[in-house]
Amino acid sequence: MSLDEVVAALTVPDLARVVDLVVWVEDGAAMAANHLGCVRLHPDGHHEVMSGIDPVPDTSPMAFLPYERELQAPGPLVSTDNAYPYAAQRILSLFADPDRSPDLVVVHTPRHHFPDEGGHAGEHGSLDVIQSRAPLVMSGPGVRRLGRVDDHARLVDVGPTLAVLSGVPPTDLVDAHGAPLDGRALTAYLEDLPSGHRPRVVGILWDGAHCGELLALAESGELPGVARLIDRGLALDGGAVAEFPSVTLTNHTSILTGVGPGRHGVLGNVFYDRSTGDQVVPNDAGTWHRSAEWLRPSVRTVFEMVNEHVQQGDSPRTASVDEAIDRGADYGTMALLRQAGGFEAATTGLGDLLPDPTASPFVAHPEHLEDAYFSWGVQVDDLGLQQVLQLWEDADSAPTLTWWANVVTDAGHHGGGPRSEMARDSLRQSDARLVAFLDHLERLGVLDEVTFLLTADHGFEAADPDVTGSWTPVLESLGIPYRDEGPGFVYLL
Repeated sequence: MSLDEVVAALTVPDLARVVDLVVWVEDGAAMAANHLGCVRLHPDGHHEVMSGIDPVPDTSPMAFLPYERELQAPGPLVSTDNAYPYAAQRILSLFADPDRSPDLVVVHTPRHHFPDEGGHAGEHGSLDVIQSRAPLVMSGPGVRRLGRVDDHARLVDVGPTLAVLSGVPPTDLVDAHGAPLDGRALTAYLEDLPSGHRPRVVGILWDGAHCGELLALAESGELPGVARLIDRGLALDGGAVAEFPSVTLTNHTSILTGVGPGRHGVLGNVFYDRSTGDQVVPNDAGTWHRSAEWLRPSVRTVFEMVNEHVQQGDSPRTASVDEAIDRGADYGTMALLRQAGGFEAATTGLGDLLPDPTASPFVAHPEHLEDAYFSWGVQVDDLGLQQVLQLWEDADSAPTLTWWANVVTDAGHHGGGPRSEMARDSLRQSDARLVAFLDHLERLGVLDEVTFLLTADHGFEAADPDVTGSWTPVLESLGIPYRDEGPGFVYLL
């Protein structure tokens, strides 16, 4: 059975409520199809309609802005009412790995509710703009004070920008083979630093933080920490576009390497490796500490880039707090847990290492702790703040680059969906931890000497309990051997 026949079976009108698009690569070109038609997508923006009508006519990264537009039309029902930024480039990247790339990807509709297959009230992973839009806020020395900016970036730009702010020459923004990165330093928003300035950069990731909601809450005064950062720098209204799929481990890796999944090798939270015959699940409590093992040999992390240009002393040059992709960092939470040899047991609750979530000073709604993921996120993020404060106990010995990942925002958006009280609570408590750190730096007298970059790994959309279904029966009816990882990554065996 040909790939065309499989695509045809998955793009029938009966599946339109759950299948937004089917995407693949054919003769070096990105392809997208659904029940409306099929299109060949070219990186220069040209769309070559192969049949029917163009199923992805809008590729604008700035779609559904200002935020009120998204609020008026959440979760478009058909792809022609949606937008798919950098569709060609992102599809081509995903399918560039010779062993791990699937044969095709089935993209969920924005409202698809699939709890039996791992779905939640809030969802991400798709190619569309809202699930792909992460916030991007920059602040402090080296960053222009522009406030809110009507522009966007890409998440692969974050690592190169952090590197340059940390003192890496732009000429060193290359992979291990000397090839340019996919991302670029956002120099349009940077300014020269005074002679002799010692870079100290803090990158912060709020996993799954919804861009529009974050900026709206900051503007209304509900996120005073984020507002302080914007006041000292800028925020892009269009945020930063995630790589496809818009899932956690793919984009943590893209952020910290500056390249897309087809180059760094972490194709998703779960994928299949034909060369080994193994299912790979990097986004799991038992495997987070191993995530960097799946990086391709050509990849360099931002920690490795920075370390090459910072003199080694008694203090860490780079620090990675609660981040799976920590290769090269002088200090890393995952490295400590690997050394302890008890990571798998620890990550189910981290035992005595994690603070009691019911005693957290940052929890405003204790009822949200009934959600196990949310409760665990509170524990991990409280411990993360403790680590950051310890790393910055003395400003003189603080790392040149500190990367601080937070998880409760992902839990809040999964558990309640975007704009739910649980999601907003997760944003407010993450902001309160940020404020605690900013106040600590202010007490040290160094707040104005520290550069910040705050982002996320993806956006979120709300699932609709009435939009259910699965493409599995269709695949099974074809009578062919296959694997469906995710679900959505289809490997024809």
